[in-house]
Amino acid sequence: MNNDALMIAGKAYNSRLLVGTGKYKDLEETRLAIEASGAEIVTVAIRRTNIGQNPGEPNLLDVIPPNKYTILPNTAGCYTCDDAVRTCRLARELLDGHDLVKLEVLGDQKTLFPDITETLRAAEILVKDGFKVMVYTSDDPLIAKRLEEIGCVAVMPLAAPIGSGLGIRNPYNIRLILENASVPIIVDAGVGTASDATVAMELGCHGVLMNTAIAAARNPVLMAGAMKKGVEAGREAFLAGRMPRKLYASASSPIDGLFF
Repeated sequence: MNNDALMIAGKAYNSRLLVGTGKYKDLEETRLAIEASGAEIVTVAIRRTNIGQNPGEPNLLDVIPPNKYTILPNTAGCYTCDDAVRTCRLARELLDGHDLVKLEVLGDQKTLFPDITETLRAAEILVKDGFKVMVYTSDDPLIAKRLEEIGCVAVMPLAAPIGSGLGIRNPYNIRLILENASVPIIVDAGVGTASDATVAMELGCHGVLMNTAIAAARNPVLMAGAMKKGVEAGREAFLAGRMPRKLYASASSPIDGLFF
């Protein structure tokens, strides 16, 4: 384990890239892309993916075994608090008491923006029910802090609409969220390419979660490797501390002491 591990709910992870499992052409491509990404946390849409609830059908856990990855069940496709809570409880049954979940309650099918009112309600119920909740939310700094206060173990503001590939549209709100947070802040949704992931990490985000940016690339396995490198480069740049921005040029080498 490295000295700069990502800590979530008391567990350390070497990789700061979290990936999804949807939209790949088959399970083999899913497996290869996830391996290339280096991700250790893999999110699974319980309402759309078979992880054992449909015997006789291909099981995603055959290619992402729980002894190798931390499976992060998510509530993708849920539009109410009740549906999201029910889905998390189903996941806990299917995964033998697993309590780390990704909560997302969507507001409408066109934008896939989060329904914040229902998200807050669901978060309160799930935390009281013993779940360790990583929560998808808007980039509103006040809502992010409220979700942390409820007891969520990570807050996951969107960079842009899900699947849009637009990159971080409002870095200033992300910075405000980071300044006030005591839990990991993980950008979720909107990343399109490796440079977007790098920007998120350079801002100081603790991680990046993505699916479509990898799965919808012309070569998903190659893009997964690029995202891995982008996250790593952004984290190192953040830790290194960038040079100040200046309006005018500044010589790389000082002229004092030169021989003329």
